[in-house]
Amino acid sequence: MRSLKLGIFLPIFESPDDSLFPGLLRWPELLALVRRIEAAGFDSVWVPDHLLIRWDGERGPAAGAWEGWSLLAALAAATEHVELGTLVLCTAFRNPALLAKMADTVDEISNGRLILGLGAGDHEPDFRAFGYPFDYRVSRFAEALTIITRLLRDGAIDFDGTYYSARACELRPRAARPGGPPIMVGGGFPPGPRMVRLGVEHADIWNHWLAFDRSYPDALPPLRQQVDAVCATIGRDPTMLRRTVTVAVVPPGHQPAHTAPHVESVTGSAEEIGGVFRDFARVGGDHLQLLLNPCNEAAVDALLPVLNLLDQGASADRHASGE
Repeated sequence: MRSLKLGIFLPIFESPDDSLFPGLLRWPELLALVRRIEAAGFDSVWVPDHLLIRWDGERGPAAGAWEGWSLLAALAAATEHVELGTLVLCTAFRNPALLAKMADTVDEISNGRLILGLGAGDHEPDFRAFGYPFDYRVSRFAEALTIITRLLRDGAIDFDGTYYSARACELRPRAARPGGPPIMVGGGFPPGPRMVRLGVEHADIWNHWLAFDRSYPDALPPLRQQVDAVCATIGRDPTMLRRTVTVAVVPPGHQPAHTAPHVESVTGSAEEIGGVFRDFARVGGDHLQLLLNPCNEAAVDALLPVLNLLDQGASADRHASGE
């Protein structure tokens, strides 16, 4: 086993020229890419959740995206062992009780490979274009998170809130995994204090997003400390909250297909990139989600030497410890 898991963030967007994202892939291309990721030995693939992106505001140029949950359900049936995560699913776009049922069904289809990443959403054009309210997002998220976690973990809830209700609601039938899929919360760049507390109170995993800033290990400890401090206030052992970290990566031998001036990507040789990944594990990263630039099958193959180096390092560590 490696010292940390590695996954790939899938490119499901149309993109303006100055975007960090590489441009739209059609379903056959996406499926081929995911199957290559799985065959290469990566641990996970991650699907975002946007509807209509306008980086310059409501009247700016629009960029679309495939609907993420539909893609995830298709990938659950088309893959065998790679984990499938949402990074992150906006709870405002779907009724929370129905979302819990959808998640349980995809966990059944995938034979227990779903990681349910949840967030409140922060891109207002998504909401406005598709008719979702943008106000009280964290309060709405708090109620949605309560319904989703209770249904997936306990199988039933009777809840009547300000924004959502689920009266005498049960999940039937249930997927085979006891307690449902692990729940991950991501709270923005950087996260607000209420989102951190909700994640600490309810989630199995917290996501630290570094991909739009400095994707290097020295950026992680201050963010970990923020979350660890909230763990201390509610009496939760911070080591029991797993940490994923989203980082931007230019694969070895590649030039970035697109640039964003505020992003500092991980780059270099396989040895240099592998060293950066090992340093993330040392400062508390359990699972890296790689936003590759470019993101295609050749870029995935270029990271195979990095995977091999991490595997060799894990084997050496086991040998040194006498395992």
